[in-house]
Amino acid sequence: MRLLAFTDIHGDKKAIKAILGSVKKDDPDILVCAGDLSNFGDNLSMLINAIKSVKKPLLIIHGNHEDYDELKALCENIEDCVCMHKKILRLGGYLFIGMGGGGFSSRDSEFERFVENKKNELLKGEKIILITHGPVYNTKVDMIHGLGHRGCKSYRRFIDKYNPIVAICGHFHETFGKFDEVNNTLVINPGKAGKILEF
Repeated sequence: MRLLAFTDIHGDKKAIKAILGSVKKDDPDILVCAGDLSNFGDNLSMLINAIKSVKKPLLIIHGNHEDYDELKALCENIEDCVCMHKKILRLGGYLFIGMGGGGFSSRDSEFERFVENKKNELLKGEKIILITHGPVYNTKVDMIHGLGHRGCKSYRRFIDKYNPIVAICGHFHETFGKFDEVNNTLVINPGKAGKILEF
């Protein structure tokens, strides 16, 4: 499977154009947006439709600049566009898990409750792809100069327990393009330029 992952575009038209160019060049199977496609929801419908013009499935979560209910309603009316917040989706032999919003807290109790409620669906050894807006704690994607590690420990504990193949996150613009490895999990902030990931 080939994914094009991106995050924190914040309505940047040049970034959208670059993403669309990457889709045409690299022909990914699925597009994954880790939140903040828009800037406080401005033109969110237009932005989603621009991305969907390439006719690829889009898995998307809301960022801290977006409203979950608005994003969910928009996705329900767009073909092959899935709002992944607190959702598990089996697709192409992979298990996608999404958690939107936030990004500022060291703990995400909502995510912890979600995982606890879905633990019977989360089998160790499955090829899990985790999508969060907030970064993973104690990695290169959550290190802010002068502040240290500012990511989410809840996501880190999930990685330690379930060992997903990749954790895609965003939120910190300072770590765009950074990646790390936790055990065998690739942790990446693809930034608004996006990254192609192949499994």
